[in-house]
Amino acid sequence: MVTNRLPPEDIQAAEEMNDQMQARLAKKKELDEAGIDPFGRSFEVTHRATDIIDNFDQLEGQHVRVAGRIMALRGHGKVGFLDLQDISGRIQLYVKADLVGERDYFVYQHLDLGDFIGVSGEIFRTKRGEISVKVEELTLLAKALRPLPDKWHGLQDVEIRYRHRYLDLVVNPKVKDTFIARTKIISSIRNFLSSRGFLEVETPVLHSIAGGANARPFITHHNALDMDLYLRIAPELYLKRLIVGGLERVFELGKNFRNEGISTKHNPEYTMVEVYQAYADYHEMMSLTEELISYVAQTVKGSTKFEFQGQLIDVTPPWPRLPMLDAIEQYAGVDLSGDLTTVQIEEYRKQLKLGDEVRTKAQLINEAFDRYVEPRLIEPVFIVDYPVEISPLAKRKADDPTMTDRFEPYIVGWEIANGFSELNDPLDQRQRFLQQMEQRQAG
Repeated sequence: MVTNRLPPEDIQAAEEMNDQMQARLAKKKELDEAGIDPFGRSFEVTHRATDIIDNFDQLEGQHVRVAGRIMALRGHGKVGFLDLQDISGRIQLYVKADLVGERDYFVYQHLDLGDFIGVSGEIFRTKRGEISVKVEELTLLAKALRPLPDKWHGLQDVEIRYRHRYLDLVVNPKVKDTFIARTKIISSIRNFLSSRGFLEVETPVLHSIAGGANARPFITHHNALDMDLYLRIAPELYLKRLIVGGLERVFELGKNFRNEGISTKHNPEYTMVEVYQAYADYHEMMSLTEELISYVAQTVKGSTKFEFQGQLIDVTPPWPRLPMLDAIEQYAGVDLSGDLTTVQIEEYRKQLKLGDEVRTKAQLINEAFDRYVEPRLIEPVFIVDYPVEISPLAKRKADDPTMTDRFEPYIVGWEIANGFSELNDPLDQRQRFLQQMEQRQAG
């Protein structure tokens, strides 16, 4: 007989969680019986925690109203201290029974870590030099019936942090900085493109045909029409139609969905910006890309130079343009230009220790680049001129029809964009699609 038993440490944690919840529920009941709503109403806030600390010299002695979550409780008889955390940071609260009155002190005695409160009081500095709010009124805004995870033991698992972002934000305050920066990034992208005459548009998320990029789609069903639809893998096809219709500069910033693997570089649901400009080629789009990124860095970070994972990065334009084959020769030590026979492809595959699935020149170039070049592209750089076999929507180079006018910018080993001169020859496009179909049928 097989039984599913929890490890002893998990059983103990569950029991402790249950005990804490029972204690919190008991406090809630006592609050209810005293006629105090444990889940409060609205509360007018006049100042944030960090504002008070940063401007103490001007605010000392003034009355303020702050609200947030309790992150620490320390009590000594009729005097207690709390750490209040709001979106800006933390500030200490000083609570004394004869200052707040019997009712509010009763509320204070029934507080737990994680509860939301609002207070009003005078700004002062304690004998130990801590900038604090001397509480005169205390309002319970929301009673937390579940305890917060232990900061050092309960929320270090990356998977849990990613799946429960709200807990991550509570226990790891610096995570807020990432969320705030992301909001500023999106706003600055919109501002930059709008200032360049681009129109922001919205195109359908539900598509009748999966297209616009090479990826496996999510499939859903439309009940009223009784038909299957696809969550978009890219807004590309609709944006191109707008260009055809005469909107010369358009962009869309929104969600896309790709039903493929998950990693730190890939997510099934992600936000992407896609930009189209009539009468421009990939040189102009590269300039637009580097100018956009430098503008965002300057706006969000205050500089085009910043540190990332111990690396000093400078996104100041212009960035180098490095042809893909030149990059492979520089970092992998092989020259893959010109025609290659099947035998030569196999010899290079073995020399570079690539997988058995590499059978064509395009596959050889792609795999060699991914293994030997991509991780070493730390400083901002544009990789340009990709083989036509792996760039089905890009225009052929005028001086080399086997290559395309395509670019991908890389920073700290990550591809951050993909762009090209749009293939506008419908006959060439049709021929490439037919060749792809033939290759698929041939396995």
